[in-house]
Amino acid sequence: MENRIIHCWDDLQAAVFDGVWDESIRRYRNNRVFRGVEDMHWDLVPTLNRVCSHDLGLEKQILRSFRKYGYADLKSADSLWQLLATGQHFGLPTRLLDWSYSPLVAAHFATEDTSAYNRDGAIIVADIEVINRLLPPALRELLVNGGANVFSQDMLDRAAPTLDKLKSLSDEPFGLFFEPASTVSRIENQYALFSLSSDAGVMINHLPGAESAFTRIVIPREVKLEIRDKLDYINISERMLYPGLDGVCRWIARRYAPLGPKYNRGPGAAGAAPNNTSEGD
Repeated sequence: MENRIIHCWDDLQAAVFDGVWDESIRRYRNNRVFRGVEDMHWDLVPTLNRVCSHDLGLEKQILRSFRKYGYADLKSADSLWQLLATGQHFGLPTRLLDWSYSPLVAAHFATEDTSAYNRDGAIIVADIEVINRLLPPALRELLVNGGANVFSQDMLDRAAPTLDKLKSLSDEPFGLFFEPASTVSRIENQYALFSLSSDAGVMINHLPGAESAFTRIVIPREVKLEIRDKLDYINISERMLYPGLDGVCRWIARRYAPLGPKYNRGPGAAGAAPNNTSEGD
């Protein structure tokens, strides 16, 4: 995955908005989505694969237990895709990965955890068009006919109501992105969507032909706090992304912590290094 290293807030803006001008409509548009990680070395590994690496077949039991013990809150969740999205937001191990249409929401997740300020973070950028070109014909046709580049929950309910049906659409594993129904405010506020692989054992960036879809904007540890503070100034914080008292309290605890002397190098220092350094791994 190619790396683009930033050295200040202005570098971040340049990186996330590079190449987004669409001359055909004279608007700023692109087909990228973003995922923030507190450690740049983290791969795109879903929670199912982290928790159940010994037996991914436990996915069926996990979903069955979630339906059974969460029935009071899930009785209206008659869609597999709604069930998966709801479980993902509440911490259930699933094959989904969280993404956002907003690069600055992704920057929040890369800088939210101050205990990780001793590590370089990153925003992983995914080009949806590359992933869509690898879809089975039936699913590509569904997107084209719908004039969409991301699946809706309704589209997947029709095309693949079960994970077994999804896998049966192609002999080769493939990945896709979908937008859940906005059943919880966090999904709306985080401008969220999800990715998954038809084969739970294959990470989406390891699918054949998908490697070029992903790049990484590296946020060095020494500029994390600058990015974090400036995100707060434009109202991207726990208070907005986690509606409720828990989000308010998390925001307050971080906002009033004595982080500056430990992590901030001061105005101008963060931009001292050369811009737009790139490397690959």
